[in-house]
Amino acid sequence: MAKKRSGGGLSPTQQAAKFLGVSVLAGAVMAGIALPAVGALGLAAKGTVEGFDEIPANMKTPPLSQRTTILDAQGDTLATVYSRDRTVVELGDISPYMQKAIIAIEDARFYQHGAIDLKGVLRALNKNAQSGEVAEGASTLTQQYVKNVFVEEAGDDPTKVAQATQQTLGRKIKELKYAIQVEEELGKKKILENYLNITFFGQQAYGVEAASQRYFSKHAKDLNLEEAALLAGIVQSPSRYDPVNDEAEATKRRNVVLQRMADVGDISQADADRAKEKPLGLNVSRPKNGCITAVKGASFFCKYVEKVFLNDPVFGKTKEERAKLWFQGGLTIRTTLDPQAQESVQDSLADHVDQSDSVAAAVTLVEPGTGKILGMGQSKPFGYGDHETEINYSVGHDMGGSNYGFPTGSTFKPFVAAAALEQGRPPTQEYSSPFDMEYPSPVQTCDGKPWVNTERARVENEDESEVGPYRLKEAMAKSVNTYFVQMISDIGLCPVMKMTDALDVVQGNGEKLPEVPAISLGSRGITPLTMATAYAAFAARGMYCTPIAIESITKKIGDQQKSLEVPKSTCSRAMSEKTADTVNTLLRGVVDSGTGQQAGLTSRESAGKTGTTDERRNAWFVGYTPNLAGAVWVGSDTQQVKMVDITIGGRWHSKVYGGEVPGPIWRDAMTGALADKEAPSFSLVDIPDGGDRDRGRDRDRGEDRGDDDNGNGDGRGNGNGTGGGLIAGLTTGGTTTGGTTGGAEPEPSFSIPEGWFEGNGNGGSNGNGNGGNWP
Repeated sequence: MAKKRSGGGLSPTQQAAKFLGVSVLAGAVMAGIALPAVGALGLAAKGTVEGFDEIPANMKTPPLSQRTTILDAQGDTLATVYSRDRTVVELGDISPYMQKAIIAIEDARFYQHGAIDLKGVLRALNKNAQSGEVAEGASTLTQQYVKNVFVEEAGDDPTKVAQATQQTLGRKIKELKYAIQVEEELGKKKILENYLNITFFGQQAYGVEAASQRYFSKHAKDLNLEEAALLAGIVQSPSRYDPVNDEAEATKRRNVVLQRMADVGDISQADADRAKEKPLGLNVSRPKNGCITAVKGASFFCKYVEKVFLNDPVFGKTKEERAKLWFQGGLTIRTTLDPQAQESVQDSLADHVDQSDSVAAAVTLVEPGTGKILGMGQSKPFGYGDHETEINYSVGHDMGGSNYGFPTGSTFKPFVAAAALEQGRPPTQEYSSPFDMEYPSPVQTCDGKPWVNTERARVENEDESEVGPYRLKEAMAKSVNTYFVQMISDIGLCPVMKMTDALDVVQGNGEKLPEVPAISLGSRGITPLTMATAYAAFAARGMYCTPIAIESITKKIGDQQKSLEVPKSTCSRAMSEKTADTVNTLLRGVVDSGTGQQAGLTSRESAGKTGTTDERRNAWFVGYTPNLAGAVWVGSDTQQVKMVDITIGGRWHSKVYGGEVPGPIWRDAMTGALADKEAPSFSLVDIPDGGDRDRGRDRDRGEDRGDDDNGNGDGRGNGNGTGGGLIAGLTTGGTTTGGTTGGAEPEPSFSIPEGWFEGNGNGGSNGNGNGGNWP
């Protein structure tokens, strides 16, 4: 009686018997004979082997998974993503040496036999019997191709892969029947082409084109003799014959292939001998998979594109369908990213903020009138090491961003002004604007239930010298807090809500802004992308366009490219041209003579607004020209860093203002992005100064005055899930900010109306949440 080997496997006799059974079966299938029940082979056992005639006549051939390539707006590659790195090519684009090498070593009689090589089966049976083990297989190239199709269909599911490769007679019968079908339908050349495109060559390379690029950094059509022999040899065991990790073993295997090519007459023995003496000649291109490998600092933009794709039903009904298409679909995605703008963004960030700084900066550039995202970057690169992050500071939580975005400070004030202008208030509107005041009450809301300051909460300006009355132009340039609180009280909250709705201004978590007066001072977390896109509507004379990142997508099907539907920007009128022109005139004054002077562009017209939040935890500049809008945020993602007595980019700052750090970043990013581009002008309106009086109110005596929204921050907590809200800020001195340059900071006192704070206790994901917000 045959004995089992010590390792628990079959004895040589048992292995030979099993192989004999498969061989006899192969001969029977080849002859097209209906198989009877043969108990000795287990064919009659229920569930062991399907009857040959019961196997479906047509084999499912799934499209080969291929890499997705992401391009910038000029067609240059940003990144590739894939489940399996594969580029399908036609047989004419594969070196003749490669074709001959794979046939010689895997199936030398490929062109002489049908789907099954009976002669090969008998030869292998004889050799295995002599050696006492299964030393040689008898699968034809066609059979191997069919098996690879089963594996491809299984995808990345380990259970399905195991079923597709299990060594059972049932699977072998199925493979043999489909091999006959494939031979009849495709023909030899197409089978060879398909095989070379589907098979695995190690090092994450599927198909000969990807393998050629991986090992030799060249196209498959350019492979020479010895290179082709090396790749052909890898197929039998990609791990054992991996030339990157075991050059000696790979060389031996390559030489076996070369000798086999000589033996079958594909090359001369002299050619084989010369090739055997040559080194492997590797020129390895390391796998570059995923957005983390994106060039031009575009990793965060790439991840944003991925999020857009995975979240949009236009690319598939379910997230699973969309993910499969993204990783396996062989897509070419042309994006809106402008290489010139992106390079300028990264250069500006590198010039002004160091990767190792305790704070970070993020920049997003958007084209007015189209919504195209032209640039997106940040000072801390994409990664998982020190001073790296996977969080995109420019976008909302659902798109890979921080939990709630970041409080925007006074960059919110233009929305209030636009709402007032739409309500018919003149650009010369004047309010008393005292240094310190209670929030006016009651204030009308959209639901008709007025907001009432029952707790007599107060608001104050940055400096005690800021005492009105002020008109809108001067109040905007100097970012006077009490002016805009009075304006929102005058027009009511509903017009502001309608304006922010028209501009898609929402919180970083996707929720609508709360309908409370403090929003006029930018107390809520909003993303740089949202701010840049909203300000782009001012530049486009009131037309708001939703942001887009994808221009077009094509999918490779055979040798054809099929265009896929992509989401388009939706443009709508958010305000009248007159209102937009008036806001542009106001914000031009900010960069000409107000808080944003350090951001002003010298070669073209520009407009914008600074913003600095409570305790200087966030600083902003959001601005635009008629043909480009951009938002810059500087701060700590955990909201723990107070930007006072701080070094950023190697420069020391006693206090960080929106115009002082974000402003120059914006200026340099915009300057490079717009170099050699047209410089259109704004359509400005005449706004009488009203004899703007020099009241000695410039907080910095001619320097950047800043615009800290003193006493009206969002009460963000410690980012550790402990809550906090406004009360925590008050008890820790969190609202005692402001003061003149070089002078003492004022110590304002506050009374808090009930229900004004929402301590949600959400520390956020990855330490980027808010401990609590106040409306």
